[in-house]
Amino acid sequence: MSLLNGEKVFITGATGFIGSNLARRCLDRGAEVFINLRTTSDTWRVRDILRDVTVIPVDITEYEKLRDELKKIHPDIIFHTAAYGGSADQKTTEKIIETNITGTVNLVRSCRDIGVGMMVNTGSSSEYGIKDTAMHESALLEPVTEYGVSKAAATLFCQSYAAAYSLPIVTLRLFSPYGRYEQKSRLVPSVILAALQKINPRISSRQFVRDFIYIDDVLDAYESALSLGKPSGEIYNIGSGRQHSVGEVVDSIIKILGNEVTCETGTPQAWKNEPACWQADIQKAKSALHWEPEYSLDRGLAATVDWFRVHKELYGLSPEPA
Repeated sequence: MSLLNGEKVFITGATGFIGSNLARRCLDRGAEVFINLRTTSDTWRVRDILRDVTVIPVDITEYEKLRDELKKIHPDIIFHTAAYGGSADQKTTEKIIETNITGTVNLVRSCRDIGVGMMVNTGSSSEYGIKDTAMHESALLEPVTEYGVSKAAATLFCQSYAAAYSLPIVTLRLFSPYGRYEQKSRLVPSVILAALQKINPRISSRQFVRDFIYIDDVLDAYESALSLGKPSGEIYNIGSGRQHSVGEVVDSIIKILGNEVTCETGTPQAWKNEPACWQADIQKAKSALHWEPEYSLDRGLAATVDWFRVHKELYGLSPEPA
């Protein structure tokens, strides 16, 4: 029996990549799902499940309204996935602070005021900054972007309130998730969509590295976090535990799709703050959450390609002929 079955689950950021997949997982597990929508929310990822969830018209940046709505729902579990600034086109400093810091603060304060069985906060590997070895949860936080700073501040606020008020909060620091419903501007979707159109995908450099983690492994981690019972601000890295270069990812996708296109690169360059090492130490998650990734990079990319073939019209491409 899933720990989600029969639970009231409130998900922030449910129209995003992680949140939309999480909403589907919760529904599949028998949870009663509540999501918040703003007037500006783009619902393309969740349009087909809106009838299955309860929509709360509230912005997490509005503390009193958020608290009052949560008081009505009284959720058993909160999955906080709302974020801004993780993509290259999200550069507005005020929105980064408002969404990632103020929004998280408001949510945590609401948990303090109304009580909640468990809150799972979504952190980011960007909180660590540049390291030369695999990143461990105890590493000094040295973020080098506004997004990383804001996510680090949010995680620390969750940790401090969990300790001060005995709140059941846990943070999952995600590395580089990929998979279905990811935005088309990101590496994996952009390469797949180009290749499906027989267009040579273009990337800046083959040498950049990340710890790529398939979406189903990420969702398993969120579920596993519920088994902690009464966490008190703990933080867990969620990654594959291995780094791969952008070139490896592109080559794998092209091979899966039949080697009909060739990867093109821009002028080789050393981007500011681009790390030579970007890898999660996942021993803590393995030990405490009894979780570890099941998908290799090739298997995860193959599953992603299969999904994009079927759902490419969501990204503006013509569907496969019947």
